[in-house]
Amino acid sequence: MIKLRFSLFLCLLVSHGAVAEYRATGDLGIVIERAKGSALIINTSQRSILAKIESLGDLSHASVVFSRDERYAFIFGRDGGLTKIDLLQDKVAKRIIQAGNSIGGAISQDGHFIAVSNYTPGGIKIFLTETLELVAEIPAEYGENKLSKVVGLVDAPNQQFVFSLFDAGEIWLVDINNPKKPEIKKFKAIGKQPYDALLSPDGRYYIAGLFGEQGLAVLDLWNPETGVKRILPDYGKEDEKLPVYKMPHLEGWAVAGDYMLIPAVGQHEVLVIDKRSWTLVKRIPVAGQPVFVMARPDGRHIWVNFAFPDNQKLQIIDAKDLTIIKSLAPGKAVLHMEFTPRGEEVWVSVRDDNQLVVYDTESFKEIIRLPAENPSGIFFSSRAHKMGL
Repeated sequence: MIKLRFSLFLCLLVSHGAVAEYRATGDLGIVIERAKGSALIINTSQRSILAKIESLGDLSHASVVFSRDERYAFIFGRDGGLTKIDLLQDKVAKRIIQAGNSIGGAISQDGHFIAVSNYTPGGIKIFLTETLELVAEIPAEYGENKLSKVVGLVDAPNQQFVFSLFDAGEIWLVDINNPKKPEIKKFKAIGKQPYDALLSPDGRYYIAGLFGEQGLAVLDLWNPETGVKRILPDYGKEDEKLPVYKMPHLEGWAVAGDYMLIPAVGQHEVLVIDKRSWTLVKRIPVAGQPVFVMARPDGRHIWVNFAFPDNQKLQIIDAKDLTIIKSLAPGKAVLHMEFTPRGEEVWVSVRDDNQLVVYDTESFKEIIRLPAENPSGIFFSSRAHKMGL
C-alpha cells in the first residue's frame, strides 16, 4: 500500500510538471551565447544540450563559477549583471545589476561568498552566494581620489581573494574571514598595467601579466611579506611588436610538471617557464597570437587557440618534449576550450560557425558537433572544486 501511494504521488508530481527528470550535477556545464545574451546548460557525458537560459544581459566578456554542490552557476556579465542559474531546474534563481561594467569574479574557498571585479566603479563587491545580498564593497582607490579598473580576481586558500589594479599597477590581497570587515594588504609598484592573472593550481602563487611593460609579477601567498617578485623582465625587448587583436587570458595558462606554459603578448609564441627558478626555458613558435594555453588535466598535452586573423586554428603541444604535435581547424573564430573533468574530451566553441565541437583528446578525432548561437565561453561544473577558476 505504501509503495502504491508513493507511485501515485510521483505520477501526480510529474503530471503537474514538478519533477521533469532526475539529474546529477557532476557532468553539467554552461556555454555562453554571447551575441544573444543567453546560456546553454549542457551535459558532457551525454554530449547534449539540456536547456537555454535567456535575457542574461551583456555576455560579451562573461565568465562563470559554480557553487560547491555544483547546483548553481554564477554568471558575471559585462554590464555589471550577476546571475545565479539553477542547473537542476533550468532557470534563473536570482539576478542583480551590481555595477556599471564588470570583468569577472570568483567564489570563496568555503563557497559562501561571491566576489565580482568591476571596471565601473573600480573595485570589488562581495555577496552571499545564497541570496546575492551585498556583504562588503572594496573601492580600488589609488592616487588622489582615483578608482582603478580591477582585473585578475581569483579565490585563494584561507578565505582570501586576490586581484590586480590595472590603472594603479598594484596587487591587493583580501582576507574575508570576517567578511563585513575584510583585511586588505596592498602591494604597490608591481608593474605597469597588469591585465589579467592566474593562481597556480596548488594555490601558492598569484601571477599577473603586464601589458604596459615586459615581464610578469609574482606574489608568493605562502610568504606575502617578501613582496612581489618580477620575472622575465627582459623577454622580447629586441623583438618586433606584433598587433594584439585579443588579449591573452591568463586563467588559461597551463601547468605541466615543472613547467608553466603561457601566451606571449604581442608575439606568436608560447613561453615555457621553469616554475622552480622562474626562468625562461623555451619559446615555442605557434600559428598566431595565442589566447588560451590550456593543459589537459593530466598535463601531458597543451591546447592553444589564437586571436584574429588565425582564430580558425588549434595547435597541441606535447609537454614531454615541448613540440607541436597536431594542428586542427575546427572552424571560424575558435574562442574557448574546456576539458571534461578527467580530460578524455575537449569542448571547443566555434563562434562564427555557430557550433560546439567535441574532440577525443588522445586521437584528436572529432566526435560530434552541436548547434549554438555564437558560442564563446565554456565552463564545466568540475570547476567548483578547483582553486583560482
